[in-house]
Amino acid sequence: MVRITTDEAPAAIGPYSQAWLAGTTLYISGQIPVDPVTGEIPEGIAAQTAQSCKNIGAILREAQGSYANVVKTTCFLADMADFAAFNNVYETYFTSKPARSCVAVKALPKGVLCEIEAIAVIEKEKERFSVRIS
Repeated sequence: MVRITTDEAPAAIGPYSQAWLAGTTLYISGQIPVDPVTGEIPEGIAAQTAQSCKNIGAILREAQGSYANVVKTTCFLADMADFAAFNNVYETYFTSKPARSCVAVKALPKGVLCEIEAIAVIEKEKERFSVRIS
């Protein structure tokens, strides 16, 4: 197994990793819309969805993958009234239409409006990574 970490996505805000690659399966922890450079959270569901997707993209790139490698996402919305606006942005990133669940939650960390976690299949040799967990 290989822990995947990048400065291009926000650091974990709890006792978890950004992602783990187990074999060819990449498990990406839920990404909230925090800008990794400024630490700021954009306003509105469209901008927040885009930032969450960009954070996932950064982790995918670190694992030498892309959005096309994503096979499943789980999306959390603080308000299902944002569902259509969320989808409008989401579909511009996940054009391969991975399997997905989208659920409403009472609240999300830092008061954000959305969070997205993803599972991807990365079919490359994991020896390319410098950090290994035995």
